[in-house]
Amino acid sequence: MAEQGTAPAGCSASDALQPLSLSSLHAAVPRGLTLAQWLTRLECQHPVSIDMGLSRVQCVARRLGLVGPDARRLGGRVITVAGTNGKGSTVAMLDALGRAHGLTTATYTSPHLLHYNERLSVNGQNVSDDALITAFEQIDSARHVDEDDGEGIVSLTYFEAGTLAGLWLIAQQQPALAILEVGLGGRLDAVNIIDCDVAVITTVAQDHAAFLGTDLENIGFEKAGILRAGRPAIFGSDCLPASCTAHAQTLAVTPQVLWQDFCWQSAVGQAEGTNNATHEALPEALRWTWQRLISPQMTLEALPDPGLPRDNAATALSALMEAGVTLDESAVRHALATVKLKGRMQWLTRHAREWCLDVGHNPHAAAYLSQRLAARDQRSGRDAATQPRWALLAMLGDKDAHGVIEALAPVVDGFVVATLEGERSRLASELASVVRASGGRVLAECDTVSAAAQWLVEDAIVGEVLVCGSFFTVGEALTWLEADV
Repeated sequence: MAEQGTAPAGCSASDALQPLSLSSLHAAVPRGLTLAQWLTRLECQHPVSIDMGLSRVQCVARRLGLVGPDARRLGGRVITVAGTNGKGSTVAMLDALGRAHGLTTATYTSPHLLHYNERLSVNGQNVSDDALITAFEQIDSARHVDEDDGEGIVSLTYFEAGTLAGLWLIAQQQPALAILEVGLGGRLDAVNIIDCDVAVITTVAQDHAAFLGTDLENIGFEKAGILRAGRPAIFGSDCLPASCTAHAQTLAVTPQVLWQDFCWQSAVGQAEGTNNATHEALPEALRWTWQRLISPQMTLEALPDPGLPRDNAATALSALMEAGVTLDESAVRHALATVKLKGRMQWLTRHAREWCLDVGHNPHAAAYLSQRLAARDQRSGRDAATQPRWALLAMLGDKDAHGVIEALAPVVDGFVVATLEGERSRLASELASVVRASGGRVLAECDTVSAAAQWLVEDAIVGEVLVCGSFFTVGEALTWLEADV
C-alpha cells in the first residue's frame, strides 16, 4: 500500500514524472519564459477571461491527440467531478483512496491557493515549474500549428490553456486513475472535452450567476453535461435538481444517489438523514460507517473522520468502486486518516489564536461551515463573551455576500472585512454595509487581507479567527500566517 503524499515505490518525488514526449515547437512559441511569465501571457492572450464553449479547446486538443478517433486515453480510468460545492474535497479523497489502494494517480483541479502548481498533481506530488512550462509550450505550439482543419491560430483563455496543459501532462503519465475537477458548470467547461468513465455531481446551488444563471434546474442541467451514455454516475446529494436525473435518463444512465443507493452513518448507530445539520451535529471524533445499499452490497466500519464532509467521502468511495477498484478496508482507513486539503476547515495555531481557514464563498458552503462550527461550539461549550470568534471576510463582487454573511452570523461574534485585489473585488466598505444591514458587528475595515490579519493580531480580543469568503482570501491569509511564524 503506497504511503500518502509519496510517489509509488521505486519513484522519488523528484522523478515522479515519467519522461515527456515532445513535439517540435512552432516558430511563434516564445522560448525561455518562466512559469510566472507564461501565466501573465495566458492572462492576456484572449479578449475575455471566461468564454463558455468547447469548439476552440477541442480544436487544439485534437491537434495534441487528446481527443478524436486516434486520441490517446488519459490513463486507466477517468473520474470527472462537477458540483457547486464539495468538488475539491471529493477529488482529494479520491486521490488519497486511489493511492492507498496502490494505484498511480493524477489530479487536475482549480483554482489554486498559493501556487499554480497545485492545480496538477501526480501521485500526490505537485508538478514542477519546468513540467508546466513544457506543457504550456506544447499547447501554444498546437494552437499556432498549420493544420488542415480550417481553424488557423486558436485563441485560448487562461483556464482553457491551463486545462489543456494539465490534460497533456496527465496523458503523458498514463496514471491508473485520472481525476478531473470541473471549473465552472460542466457541459461547456474545458474539462468536459474528455469522456469520463465515472461522472460525479456533488451538489447543486447558486454560484457563478453571470454564467450559469440563478435557476437551479438550468444549473443542474449544465452540471449533468459531464455524464456519458451508459457510464456510471454518482450523485453526492439526494437534493439535486430534477434536471440532473432527467438528463441521466436520456443517456440510459441510472445514477447512484446518496441516501438511496449508498449512505453513511455515525458509529453510535444512529442513521444519518439528508440534512447536513443533523449529520455534523455529532462529535467529529466518532468513527463512522459507509454502506453500499445496492448489489454488490458492502459495509466499511470504524472509518476515521477525514476532516472533510462525509457526504463527499461516501461519494468518493462509491465512485472509486464504480471505477473498478475493490475497496480494501485497511486502505480506506489509511486514506481517510491521512488525507489533507488546504483551505477546507483548515485549523492553524498562530499568535496565540486558533485560525480556521475555509474557501467557502457562497451561501450553501457558508451554511455547511456554520453547521460545523456550531457543532464544535456545542461540544466545547464555547462562551462568546470570553472566547469570541471573529470572521476575516473578503469576497469577490459577483458573489452573494448577503447570503454568506447571514449564514455565518449565528457562529460569528464580529467581522473584520477586507478588500481583495483585482477588478472583480468587492470593497471592504461594501461588505461592512452588508454586515451591518444583517445585524452584524463590524470590528474593522481593511484595505487588504494581510492588513486585516495584522489588525486581528494587534487589536482584537484573543479568540478564534474564521478566514473565509474566497480562494483569494484564504490564499493571502495563508501566505501572511506562514510568513509570520
